[in-house]
Amino acid sequence: MTNQTARRTMMVDTQIRPSDVTKYPIIDAMLKTPREDFVPAALRDIAYADENLSLGEGRVMLEPRTLAKMLEALDIQGDELVLDIGSGYGYSAAVMARMAEAVVAVEEISAIAEESQTILSEHGADNVIPHQGALTDGAPEHGPYDVIAVQGGAQHMPENLADQLKEGGRIACLFMQGALGKMCIGYKIDGVINWRFAFNAGAPVLPGFEKHNAFTL
Repeated sequence: MTNQTARRTMMVDTQIRPSDVTKYPIIDAMLKTPREDFVPAALRDIAYADENLSLGEGRVMLEPRTLAKMLEALDIQGDELVLDIGSGYGYSAAVMARMAEAVVAVEEISAIAEESQTILSEHGADNVIPHQGALTDGAPEHGPYDVIAVQGGAQHMPENLADQLKEGGRIACLFMQGALGKMCIGYKIDGVINWRFAFNAGAPVLPGFEKHNAFTL
């Protein structure tokens, strides 16, 4: 067993399983996806730390526990199409690709988006469609989606993203209030998203997901 494989197993045993993540496809995907390959070289040694990893420009890779619990709540099925918003170097998309029929991975920082395409290709994630563009725009040309996962904090949900969710679909979003955040799962029923609290977590607010305060005199 290599050092990184041992770290991956320890991540699952000490961070994922104790967090009430019980679905086998999630545990299997996180055991098989080499997280260290989806971070900048300087972060490889801490790829399995139980914290958000900074990717620069205010962006992070969500800590393993947060991602795993999000996936537990979303319950992705093998015939579903997933939209991954803020996919970074592609780790979350690669993990979800092991559970879903296909994943559209949206990243707006061009250098990261380009590198993620290379990494995903090297790892044979052929059912991931990389998409470079503004996170708030999503990728409507590939939708609508059964599942949308937002890989970072938000203070509001852009309406056009919600519009890309299928009727009956699920969306995961980490709503931040200061340093505190609530991961919520939204269910689209009769065209309206009904949010339910899942668990507490924290992450920087993604660009375009900040709260827009109304102008007042």
